[in-house]
Amino acid sequence: MKLLVGLGNPGPKYAVTRHNVGVRVLERFAREHGIAFEAERFAGRFGCGRLSGAATPLEVALLAPQTFMNRSGAAVAAAIAQLPLADVAQDLLVVFDDVDLPFGRLRLRPSGGAGGHRGLADVIEQLARSDFARLRFGVGRPADGQETTEHVLEAFSVAEQVLLPARIERAARAVDAALRQGVAAAMNEWNRDPDAESPDDG
Repeated sequence: MKLLVGLGNPGPKYAVTRHNVGVRVLERFAREHGIAFEAERFAGRFGCGRLSGAATPLEVALLAPQTFMNRSGAAVAAAIAQLPLADVAQDLLVVFDDVDLPFGRLRLRPSGGAGGHRGLADVIEQLARSDFARLRFGVGRPADGQETTEHVLEAFSVAEQVLLPARIERAARAVDAALRQGVAAAMNEWNRDPDAESPDDG
């Protein structure tokens, strides 16, 4: 089984903010694969399903913690403790926003530090390890004089919102590739600049 986690803050107040783009990628992935979120489990919205099309169907669990961002780790740790993941380093993938990447740019990595992201930092602390895959979704830097917290808790700009559905769809496809092929195989394709791709590129 694979565990896919989308980080964000709970409730409608935060649903369309930059900080919740990880959850939106998770929701898009769920729709693409017909996976429904069940009643709350592991202190989060949870669902299970299978990815077809492979020689062996791949079972995937989806988790959107309903704690606030900086307390995301407890939900992830609870899920890992009870789900049949063979190897956390290979079977966990966490999706979240990144202010150090341009809007819509993806950065898929097999491991690493928190890079200042409090949600990921809490996951690392609660698991006492950082050797698990993550997908960063660029939300751009704050404007001059703007605090990072204010920036990530705002909605995307009007111009960004026009492009956002396609960028979220692309991120969901990157997740699919990482789960099926492994992060190492998926990185070269999905870490490219989407603005530099031709219309026929993946």
